[in-house]
Amino acid sequence: MEETGGPSAYGASLAGGSFDFYKFVRQPQTIVRILSWIFALVVFATITSEGYVNTPHSVEVKCIFNQNDSACHYAIGIGVIAFLACVAFLMLDVYLPFMSSAQERKYAVMADLGFSGAWSFLWFVCFCLLASQWAKTHDVNGIPEDAARAAVAFSFFSIATWGILTYFALSHFRRGVNEVSIPTYTEAPPDHQSPYPPTYAPTSYNPTTYTPTTYTAYPSSVPDMHQQPPFTPNPQPQGDAGYQPPSY
Repeated sequence: MEETGGPSAYGASLAGGSFDFYKFVRQPQTIVRILSWIFALVVFATITSEGYVNTPHSVEVKCIFNQNDSACHYAIGIGVIAFLACVAFLMLDVYLPFMSSAQERKYAVMADLGFSGAWSFLWFVCFCLLASQWAKTHDVNGIPEDAARAAVAFSFFSIATWGILTYFALSHFRRGVNEVSIPTYTEAPPDHQSPYPPTYAPTSYNPTTYTPTTYTAYPSSVPDMHQQPPFTPNPQPQGDAGYQPPSY
């Protein structure tokens, strides 16, 4: 599953997240893979059900594409394998975000890339074969022409969808290689402001002697405006100056 808003590897988010079904279904790769699954189903189902007819003079059934059984067999084989592969790769896309090993993700993406590229080419061969054999079919009496045209058309559509899947797989592979090659941990730069590293104390300590600062006396020539009065004992009240306590 492809992620764009967070850390990822090979087109999928890092292991440990939850699976979002609606987000997975809306992804372009999932949509194209489902279309490839439908196109493959149409091709082999159409040829299997309506691709063989018998002529009026024979009871033996023949392929509707110029009575070339090899063309029908080839289209059915390519379609069935593509149908099953789409199911397998859809399950792999679901399981890919839960892979914790980058090496396993690499192998999964490489398998998708190789298969998608090969089937893009095989669908191209299938389209060319069916189109050429249908063009050589002159006697179309009793032949379901719509079925033949549908097989040719959806073979052509399959070339496009599998080509897009090849592009997606190649993009995931390149992105994964770049993400894995970039180190995720960088050592913090040294602190040039502190004189010593924070991990150890200085080996030697030289204490400095403290020299008290001497201050000069205040100049005596300047009159002291805030001198306190001299100390005197507690004075006696004026009214009680002649009072003597009685003697008994």
